[in-house]
Amino acid sequence: MKILVVEDEYRLLKAMETFLLSEKYVVEKATTYHAAVEKAMVYGYDCILLDISLPDGSGLKILEEMKKAEKSSNIIIISAKDSLEDKIMGLNLGADDYLAKPFYLPELHARIKAVLRRKQMDGKQVLQLGNLSVDFAGRQAFVEHRLLKLNRKEFDMLTFFVTNKNRLITKETLAEHVWGDSSDLADSFDFVYSQVKNLRKKLKDNNSDVAIENIYGVGYKMTT
Repeated sequence: MKILVVEDEYRLLKAMETFLLSEKYVVEKATTYHAAVEKAMVYGYDCILLDISLPDGSGLKILEEMKKAEKSSNIIIISAKDSLEDKIMGLNLGADDYLAKPFYLPELHARIKAVLRRKQMDGKQVLQLGNLSVDFAGRQAFVEHRLLKLNRKEFDMLTFFVTNKNRLITKETLAEHVWGDSSDLADSFDFVYSQVKNLRKKLKDNNSDVAIENIYGVGYKMTT
């Protein structure tokens, strides 16, 4: 799953990035208002960690711009300002949670998981599609009771597919979501084809009820 961290304090930003990477998230960063707006408007994220006080603008203004553009994301405000007014304004503008600085990183992680469960998994820890079950917290997937042996990127792709079932996912969207900023540097999408091919084979070999369809020249779709 991919997270955008909008934070201008270098030490906190680095600590959050290191921690989230250790928890197997794809992490992208923005340290200014303008960089954050650009990323939030162009790309999709499972969660945005948004600081209110940025050197060139307000995080609350970013929420306003996203609301106008009807860009929905799971947003957790993280700010040194712990005022009731800021909290209410942020929540009214579409934020899903508010965490005041200083905070413990495990608490931040718990807030992220709670938001994701509410928004993407209807509050569930495990998502069931036919005989396929995906344990997001444990980062495991099973067909019937058989464990699928997936590498990190295969699991990330499976997560993206199951939370977007029956939707067309372009190869560009899949690459950007699973590989983050580094996908922009690629000359081709061969790395996506290879990982999707492996994931599709593992699902088929284990007689999964779900399948990944290849939409020729465009991308993929998970069907049941």
